[in-house]
Amino acid sequence: MHLTELEELGLKNIGKVHHNLSYDELIQHELENGECAQTKKGATAVDTGIFTGRSPKDKYFVDRDPSNKYIAWGDVNKKVSADIFAELLVVAQEQLSGKDLYVTDVFCGSSAASKRSVRFVSEIAWQSHFVKNMFIRPTASELEVFKSNFTVLNACKAVNDKWEEHGLNSEVFVLFDVENNIAIIGGTWYGGEMKKGIFSMMNYWLPLEGKLPMHCSANVGKRGDTALFFGLSGTGKTTLSTDPHRALIGDDEHGWDNYGVFNFEGGCYAKVINLDGKSEPEIYNAIRTNALLENVVIYGEGEVNYEDGSKTENTRVSYPIEHIENHKLDLMAGHPENIIFLTADAFGVLPPVSKLTKEQAMYYFLSGYTAKVAGTERGITKPVATFSACFGEAFLPLHPTVYAKLLGEKIDEHGVNVYLVNTGWTGGGYGVGKRMSIKDTRACINSILNGSIKESEFDTTKTFRLHVPKTLGDINPDILNPRNAWEDKELFDKTRDNLAEMFIENYAKYQGGEHPDFSAFGPILGS
Repeated sequence: MHLTELEELGLKNIGKVHHNLSYDELIQHELENGECAQTKKGATAVDTGIFTGRSPKDKYFVDRDPSNKYIAWGDVNKKVSADIFAELLVVAQEQLSGKDLYVTDVFCGSSAASKRSVRFVSEIAWQSHFVKNMFIRPTASELEVFKSNFTVLNACKAVNDKWEEHGLNSEVFVLFDVENNIAIIGGTWYGGEMKKGIFSMMNYWLPLEGKLPMHCSANVGKRGDTALFFGLSGTGKTTLSTDPHRALIGDDEHGWDNYGVFNFEGGCYAKVINLDGKSEPEIYNAIRTNALLENVVIYGEGEVNYEDGSKTENTRVSYPIEHIENHKLDLMAGHPENIIFLTADAFGVLPPVSKLTKEQAMYYFLSGYTAKVAGTERGITKPVATFSACFGEAFLPLHPTVYAKLLGEKIDEHGVNVYLVNTGWTGGGYGVGKRMSIKDTRACINSILNGSIKESEFDTTKTFRLHVPKTLGDINPDILNPRNAWEDKELFDKTRDNLAEMFIENYAKYQGGEHPDFSAFGPILGS
């Protein structure tokens, strides 16, 4: 690349520019720079410093026309002035000036009609390795004519000493200037800031073109039937979309345009805490040369202790999607036939599988519900309800109803079936009931994908008014309608109504004003 391209970014006295290095070259630099250790299976392992996860409270968008008219300002999307951004841009530029730099050019989006070209600039070799893993790697001929649509300056070693004066959250800054197509990062080394930062930008750009960005996994069957899996952490999104009989399109970020579903990324970013080769062989076997581990504990001759969470419970690995044997080569497929919302309901209220109407789909999409098991209080572990709009609220620059409206339009246009699948508890809440067996969950998923669920006769539950099959293959009919699985019916009714109240309270923020209201299709007490 020409130095003038970096000088135009305000960088001065630039040393060596390591532009689009190969994996072998990057790994050599990581080792020579003392940035990583090498594991027995060939993967490299790095520590990301004091930040082992994202810093959502340090993420800001520049308050500038016209994006400020589209962005849904609030706790998720916070404003920073153009003047403060300009100050911190200088901080980032000064940090990266006078250094050897790693520059990596990638695509976000496998659809030619929707992809963006992104350039990452860093002084850390492993960060270049990370984005090479996570995004789509251009061919040699594509690199010859590459022009970036957006640039990320990762000045992770810089901090904002004036953060209190600026009225920001901390000395860490992750800032996006939409109009000038640039982002700057300082104070955190965590690689996921780059991945999710570009995801946030795709969530800004695509809806304005009538395209739907989605926080979901996706796969496609041999007859070309595409399925999407939405779900928050712990619901089984990655596990259930990884299927030996179906090709993986991607495990986390996708778009849906006029040509179908396409992966934003060219790699996977999997949690590895307590990773077991028997239960998750695809991920386990993907951790080899070119994979990049984060914050794991290594002992002996490069052995990884996946059970050790002493650095963080959020231990991770990034690897190119080619490491998954059964993946879709072009990372694209047609319009989905089925959409599955996954929830791990620790209250034991929701059915193992429900068929949703389009309006119910909009309601549960906006709710983005799961229940996580909290810490122990007086010896009793209680579940806590979690709601995240569109199953990815932290990455939505626009109002959640914008994405819901697009989803509804696409469901209508393409006649998509939508289901809610509970991978959580049955026969009682956490501590009383038991976790839905993976065998039964797989049977529910398979019945959706092969269409056999449509042959079932359906009941409608009380309060949540969900359509549940009376029988489904070899699954015990008693668990299909959750009330039947509880011994204490009165306690079930009370627990169900308590959860319904949580849904109603959460959804209240979408009622009133100009946004479409789907509350009539959620739970109604006394119904």
